[in-house]
Amino acid sequence: MSDQSRRKFIKHLSSTAALLGIGQLAAMGKEREQVQLIQPEKLYTANDKIRLACVGMGIMGFGDVSCALKVQGVEFVAAADLYDGHLAKVKEVYGNQVFTTRDYRELLHRKDIDAIIVATPDHWHDTISIDAMEAGKAVYCEKPMVQQIEEGHRVIATQQRTKAVFQVGSQRVSSIAMAEARKRYLAGDIGQLNVVEARMDRHSALGAWQYSIPTDASPKTIDFDTFLKDTASLPFDPVRFFRWRNYQAYGTGVPGDLFVHLISGVHYITGAIGPSAIYASGNLVQWKDGRDVPDVVVAIFDYPATKEHPAFQMTLRVNFADGSGGGEYTRLIGTDGVMEMGWNDFRIKKHKLSAAPGYGGWDTYNTFTKAEQERFVQQYQGKYGAAREKAAETSSAYAAPAGYDDRLDHFKNFFAAMRTGQPVVEDATFGLRAAGPALATNLSYFGKKLIQWDPLNMKVI
Repeated sequence: MSDQSRRKFIKHLSSTAALLGIGQLAAMGKEREQVQLIQPEKLYTANDKIRLACVGMGIMGFGDVSCALKVQGVEFVAAADLYDGHLAKVKEVYGNQVFTTRDYRELLHRKDIDAIIVATPDHWHDTISIDAMEAGKAVYCEKPMVQQIEEGHRVIATQQRTKAVFQVGSQRVSSIAMAEARKRYLAGDIGQLNVVEARMDRHSALGAWQYSIPTDASPKTIDFDTFLKDTASLPFDPVRFFRWRNYQAYGTGVPGDLFVHLISGVHYITGAIGPSAIYASGNLVQWKDGRDVPDVVVAIFDYPATKEHPAFQMTLRVNFADGSGGGEYTRLIGTDGVMEMGWNDFRIKKHKLSAAPGYGGWDTYNTFTKAEQERFVQQYQGKYGAAREKAAETSSAYAAPAGYDDRLDHFKNFFAAMRTGQPVVEDATFGLRAAGPALATNLSYFGKKLIQWDPLNMKVI
C-alpha cells in the first residue's frame, strides 16, 4: 500500500480505530490485511471509595479481586471461604488487615463493605446474591448467575425490589471488541444472520477441571457440610470440594461453565433474548474420574425471528477430549458475510453474491446442444450484461489494544453503576436469559429430549 493510499485509508476509519497488525485474528490473517485497533473509552470518574468483599476465594475469586483492585478507588476489605488455606492466602497476598471468615453472613451487615463478589460454586450463587442484596450490598455474581432456572427468577425479583446494583460476571459483554462487533452487525455488514456456530475445545487435565488438591485438605481445614448446602449429605470428600464443576449437585457442567460465555456474547451482539427450542447430545469420553457430567456436549438452539433479528440456528460445542489440541471460535454467518469472533478481536469476511448466476462448470449448460448454448449465452448477456459472475470478497479485522482486559472494563462498568446510577451491562434478567438456555441444555442432555423454551418469560414450556 502506498503512503498516499494508507493516508486515505486511515482518514476513512472511525474516530475510535487505527491501523495495527496485532491480535489473535490478525495473526491468522493475510500478511497485508489491516487490523483496526479499537480504543477503549473512559467509563467513570472515581468519586468515592468502594470497599469490596468476596465470597469464594478460589480461582475466580482471586482473579476477580485482583482485577477489581486495578480500578481507582476500590479497596479490598473482607473475604469469606470454607477452606482455611484460601483465607490464609488472602492475608498472604492482600495483608493482615483484610477481615476473613468462613461464614459469609458475617460480611452482610458490616458497614465497611459496599459491594460483594460472589465467586462460589454455582449452587450457592442465588442464596448469597439474594442475601447480599437484601443487606443493601451491590453484587457482582460470577456466571452462570444461578444453578437452577427457578433460582434466577428469585434473583431477578430481589434485584427489582431492592434496586440493588447487580451484575453478572460474563465479562465478554463489556469488551470494546464486542461493542464494535455489535455496531458492525447492526450496520448489516454480514447481511441477514442465519447461522451461529461456536466451539470451545480443550485437551488438558486442568482444562477438564482436574484441579490441584492441597495436601492439608481435611475436615478440620474445610467446612464440607456447609459446602454441601441442601444437596445430599456425604462424608468428607476433598475431590468434590475442589473439583465441584464435575458434579451436577454443585455445578452446571459444560453448558453452565462455557456455553453461557458464548450465549452471552451472541445475545449482546444480536439483541436476542433466547431460543425457542434446545436439543443437546454428548458423552463422557476421556475424563472418567468419578464426575457425573459429560466432557463432550453439542447443542442446537433455534432462535425465532423477532424485531431485533431474523430467525437463526446456533450450534455450540465443547470437547474436553480434543486430540487436535483444543481451540475456540464463534462465527456469525449471514447472507453476505461472516463475523469470526476471537476473544477481544474479530474479523468480517464479506462474500456477496453477484446478480449474475454464471453458467458452465457443474451445470446443465454443458448438456445443451451447441446451437442452444449460443442462444442461451445471448439471452444471458442480454439479461445480466456486464454483471460480475464471481462473488465480491473483502475482509476487515478489528482488535483491542495489546494488554486490553475485558474483565477490567466489566468491573469498571459495575463500579460506575454504583457511583453514578447508570445501568449495569449485564443485569439479572440478561443473566438468566444467558444462563437459562445453558441450564436447559443440561435438561435436554440428561433427559434425552427436545426442550421447548419461552425466551420472554425465561422458562421451560
